[in-house]
Amino acid sequence: YELFFEDAHLAAKLLGITLTHRGKASGRPIPMAGVPYHAAEGYLARLVKAGRTVAICEQVGEVTGKGPVDRKVVRILTPGTLTDDALLSSYQSSNLVSLCIHQNQIGFALLDLSAGIFKVQQQDYKPEQLPIELARLMPSEILIDEDLVDTNIIEQIKKHLDCPVTKRPNVDFNQNNAQKTLCDQFTVSTLSGFGLDPLPLAKAAAAALIHYAKETQKTALPHIRSIQLEQSTDFIALDPITHRNLEIIEPLFEHGTSLFQLVNDCQTAMGGRLLSRTLMQPVRDTALLDARLDAIEQLIQGYHESPVRLVLKEIGDIERVLSRVALGSARPRDLVQLRHACAQIPALRTALTPVIQTKKSKLLVQLDQELGDFKALHQHLMAAIVENPPVLLRDGNVIAEGYDADLDELRQIRDHAGQFLIDLEIKERERTGINTLKIGYNRVSGYYIELTRAQAEQAPADYIRRQTLKNAERYITPELKSFEDKVLSSESRALAREKALFEALLENLRENIAHLQMMSSAIAQIDVVANFAHQARLNNWARPEFTPETGIKIQAGRHPVVEALNKAPFTPNDTFLDSQHRMAIITGPNMGGKSTFMRQTALISLLAYCGSYIPAKAAKLGPIDRIFTRIGSADDLSTGKSTFM
Repeated sequence: YELFFEDAHLAAKLLGITLTHRGKASGRPIPMAGVPYHAAEGYLARLVKAGRTVAICEQVGEVTGKGPVDRKVVRILTPGTLTDDALLSSYQSSNLVSLCIHQNQIGFALLDLSAGIFKVQQQDYKPEQLPIELARLMPSEILIDEDLVDTNIIEQIKKHLDCPVTKRPNVDFNQNNAQKTLCDQFTVSTLSGFGLDPLPLAKAAAAALIHYAKETQKTALPHIRSIQLEQSTDFIALDPITHRNLEIIEPLFEHGTSLFQLVNDCQTAMGGRLLSRTLMQPVRDTALLDARLDAIEQLIQGYHESPVRLVLKEIGDIERVLSRVALGSARPRDLVQLRHACAQIPALRTALTPVIQTKKSKLLVQLDQELGDFKALHQHLMAAIVENPPVLLRDGNVIAEGYDADLDELRQIRDHAGQFLIDLEIKERERTGINTLKIGYNRVSGYYIELTRAQAEQAPADYIRRQTLKNAERYITPELKSFEDKVLSSESRALAREKALFEALLENLRENIAHLQMMSSAIAQIDVVANFAHQARLNNWARPEFTPETGIKIQAGRHPVVEALNKAPFTPNDTFLDSQHRMAIITGPNMGGKSTFMRQTALISLLAYCGSYIPAKAAKLGPIDRIFTRIGSADDLSTGKSTFM
């Protein structure tokens, strides 16, 4: 891939590659830089990580040898529209978020192309609440209307979040067109079933994401099949400072350990990403939380989480595979991952059977049903794709032998041309009675039958003279000409046939994308629940209780990270707050554990409202709508270092 002019200067600086020149424009050398095609993904990842947008241009059509080669932009990579594993870490989501503000209302929309997740919400616009909502959404890139009057919004975003803000045309946010854009996407006539009718700003924000995603991917979005309406009151509010100080996802210090890093032992990449979202978005619906806790309890009681996790370990990142299938960018090994995942479903359902039979976890019963049955698809993929295909389709030998008769014939011609010529030479010698007859090939004449001048008079009537030499005549026959046409084009025709068959496979998968996405989602949810069960057993955590009464009652609580990393035994302590005791004043010397105790209470509450068991002997928690932390931001609790040390 080559870059010119200012792009070349910028790439050389950001990637550390050589800046050179090629040709001249207006009498001046044209700056040029380039990266090898086979190593492009590594360079692309660095550019996107730097917040840059990259347009990929490739040759289209056939090379004629005359005139310029046609090229077009085939894809645009931006921080919020990534789907390739090479450009994303396993546990990193690529969240594209848009905002639409009008008067005193704001609409949010989130699209994760790599997972097929699409969500919206609309609420009163309060500038001080914006960082909280954006922190919960974890954006990789934010879209805003280029005509947005309030310029302070961009400053506020950049103050709290480290992600690029992209200005988009006002027409993308047009409220009048948003309805049609979304109806077309979901192939419905009304959005009432999604609950979006009275939410014009949410619809406008969502429509802007669809426009941007289609523009960057250069294709339709068949895996974006529905949209989820959320309310800010569904979640416990956590502002960016609280996220950092509680070290929920990232540690404050380079060698520290975050809560996510501690509790994440998920066996699948999509389970890890769901766990990350769960920790960032603790919910207030206690019925949903108790359903998760019931599932954890049933897995723990029968020691069932271990066999479940053993099966999950064999399943690849099919969530992202399905997104690439939908977008037409899937590679051969993606289908191998999907094939292997389909093969594991029966084993996963068998591992869940003891828990399902108790019927004490409605959540696991539901997820078991959503896993579905993909035996037919597995068999189809087994027949279609070789066991270990090459990385790229263009390398060929992806489609298995026996899957397609036409492809097998082309490969037979390609791979066994020599034997055909030997057999044909023997046959022609017997037919003509000329034992010195020989068959050869050169680039100028192609394939030929050669006879000496003396033998030329014996040539059969179907021998067509192709070339006359000083001492020999060369001929072609209809059979040899037919073979020549086949063998000379067999390589390119075989590859073209493989591409057609592979695309047909992708189209078949797209037709089943809804069921496959349901299966992928069920696997991720099972993985998170089994991971919580594993952590509870491993660390002696207990099931929390929820009560509608105001209060936090924690018996023998422990700080999960400090307890896990410190060699010295952790001293448990209690927390008691209720409607009559709304505040606790904590005193003590430096390094006495004040910050640890306060963060411990916050993390125990957070884990409980994520539907996890907690590091305590017991806990009863009342309603919580927000968690604040403003203390000890420089304390490194995991290594026992205080602000004052």
